[in-house]
Amino acid sequence: MDGDRDRARKVLDAAMAEGRTALSEAEGKEILRAYGVNVPPEGLARSAQQAAEIAKRIGFPVVLKVASPDIAHKTDVGGVVVGIDSEEMARREYELMMARVRSRLPDARVDGATVEGMFSGREVIVGMVRDDQFGPVMTFGLGGIFVEIMKDVSHAIAPLSERRVDEMIRSIRAYPILAGARGRKRADIPALKDVLFRVAQIAADFPQITEFEINPVMVGDEGQGCGAVDALVTIRRDKR
Repeated sequence: MDGDRDRARKVLDAAMAEGRTALSEAEGKEILRAYGVNVPPEGLARSAQQAAEIAKRIGFPVVLKVASPDIAHKTDVGGVVVGIDSEEMARREYELMMARVRSRLPDARVDGATVEGMFSGREVIVGMVRDDQFGPVMTFGLGGIFVEIMKDVSHAIAPLSERRVDEMIRSIRAYPILAGARGRKRADIPALKDVLFRVAQIAADFPQITEFEINPVMVGDEGQGCGAVDALVTIRRDKR
């Protein structure tokens, strides 16, 4: 599976040159874009007015997420607001979010807020953790804020085969949600499989990546594709 390795390598090299062991969300998404994974349009706002302007340019509704290298789980600190449908709401929610985050994590570095387009669909998690013995181990399961509560996940050692990816998807308890239970539309499972293959390829191409988590991946109805709306990436500086 092809990807723009040079584009992704520039992101990793820049972070490694700075001595960092984690990428920002924007950097993680840039790697996903380089490998053909669908990512929503976005922009970084450093003020309430900028948030409103970016939201208008992207088109409503949008999501507002705190941008901070010190905050991995944004929802836990009130750092995510969905369904923003006007410039006035974007300005108001930006100010409220900044106040919430500062009150809960006063020492965190905050660069502003990311304004991004909204994807609708079913929330799943796609991830990779590099094991010292087995190499890249892929994870798939029910995503969003419920992943740590429900623990409805499956695992497979990369590289992945078509059969193994099918097994990963079908083995979770929430699979009927994807398959179209009780008359609901079937999810775009081919697009979801494509995301799994592409993340596995990223892991194969860059051994310095020790963890890559997309939570959530929004899976649309059949034919509508998937969208990666978050990206958490950790790296090891001694691998090239």
